[in-house]
Amino acid sequence: MKIKLLSLFSFFITVGSYAQSSNDALLFSSEELSGTARFVGMGGAFGALGGDISALKVNPAGSSVFLHNFASFSLANESYNNEVAFRNGISERRNNNFHIPQAGAVFVFNNSNPEATISKFTIGVAYNQKKSLSNRFTASGDNETSIGDYFTNLANGVPLELLDSNSLQDRYIFLGEGNFSGEGFSNTDLQTAYLGYNAFLFDPASNSDNNTAYTSNVSGNSFFQQYDYRSTGLNGEFSVNGSMQLFDNFYAGLNLNSHFINYERSTRFYEQIGSPSEINEIVFENNLSTIGIGFSFQVGLIAKVNDLIRLGASYESPTWYSIADETNQYLYSYSNDLGGQEVDPFVTNIFPNYRLRTPGKLTGSLGLVFGKTGVLSFDYSHKDYSNIHLSQGYDNHMDYSTQNQNFEDNLNAASTYRVGGEYRIKQWSLRGGYRYEESPNSDTMSELNGYSAGLGYSFGKMRLDFAYDYSSQDYSASLLQTGLQDQAQINFSRSNYILTLAIDM
Repeated sequence: MKIKLLSLFSFFITVGSYAQSSNDALLFSSEELSGTARFVGMGGAFGALGGDISALKVNPAGSSVFLHNFASFSLANESYNNEVAFRNGISERRNNNFHIPQAGAVFVFNNSNPEATISKFTIGVAYNQKKSLSNRFTASGDNETSIGDYFTNLANGVPLELLDSNSLQDRYIFLGEGNFSGEGFSNTDLQTAYLGYNAFLFDPASNSDNNTAYTSNVSGNSFFQQYDYRSTGLNGEFSVNGSMQLFDNFYAGLNLNSHFINYERSTRFYEQIGSPSEINEIVFENNLSTIGIGFSFQVGLIAKVNDLIRLGASYESPTWYSIADETNQYLYSYSNDLGGQEVDPFVTNIFPNYRLRTPGKLTGSLGLVFGKTGVLSFDYSHKDYSNIHLSQGYDNHMDYSTQNQNFEDNLNAASTYRVGGEYRIKQWSLRGGYRYEESPNSDTMSELNGYSAGLGYSFGKMRLDFAYDYSSQDYSASLLQTGLQDQAQINFSRSNYILTLAIDM
């Protein structure tokens, strides 16, 4: 183990605990409407249509619908708005994010033999942003319960000899490295309780090393609290596609997908104690950094029933991720009598890699093609979020059975409905779409409703498309795991503006 003091961090492996929460596993298992402006403008309902780069992530058979080599590139601006209600306080926070939602190309190889079973095959490559992980909100209000109870709850049951040490950094590392699972202690909880002890947020009932009872130094029944949440990053994928046209009426395709996660989250909890108390102010900060790589595959079919009707079906496998987390903490307390107490161990916890398996998805699609006038399309998808599963990675001995049972007990299967249409007037195309996504847990989040509209203009071999998409969803957020039972109620809305340049090569 290498330890660097002062402004540098100490790195060590924490055994018997975990950094990732159930909410993060659900976050990485979901995706948002993103892609080309044509795809978004029609609500993402492309499973039976194909002929668009982003349609390949719904049904990989869609690439063999292209008649010629094709490429597209998109730029987008996502605008997020969070309206937060916490206790008697209401706040609002906006955030903007410019990004590249997709880029890709399809290469078409026609078979010159009219009697051949495979009349065409295609190869495609694409990048897609599955979900932006950037978010920001503030929750503030007056409460009757203090964050001091959170630290005291974590300490109760812990022998004083584990918390009492003259070396902050060494003991913090020891509590992170040690195997305390046999005693029923989490490494992360021990470290957090240790910070609270050094910030004088609670005192032991006795000075015996075997003491396991503690009393809070925060008193009163009026506490102003402010919780600031900030996250950055994205969940993206690179896909290699292969597809073929069988005779004139059937299309079959396969995607091999490489996924990546780059995620950072920072939270800051501030409390001001209004009534006489030994402790008058508390600041608690937590930071998480997550890197992940994964793999999945997709298979799909499209059938051209007649000149009007298209049917599509596709299966997306679970995504198998390998994920690494790093965390660090900081605590500050202020007392009118003792002054400020800064507790910073200058330590970054590096957790052993673990595996996350997200649920697979089935999609059925219906498309209506009205010649060169326009199209109507409908997609239905089914995804069982209770199948989210965490497991050990290399040199990882952590037990995830509690979390996996939590997924099974609290998450459900959810359906998504998407409908979209396009109407062409000479070189112009008018588009609209709607989507409805059921909630995997109706106790913590509502269903999602989304509306989109788009406009396109064809210059012949080149097309320029624009789309606007709006969606909203309500959810609740726990600010701490224990001690504070109140949740913030958040109304989250997302506006997405996309511009796509498409070239028929």
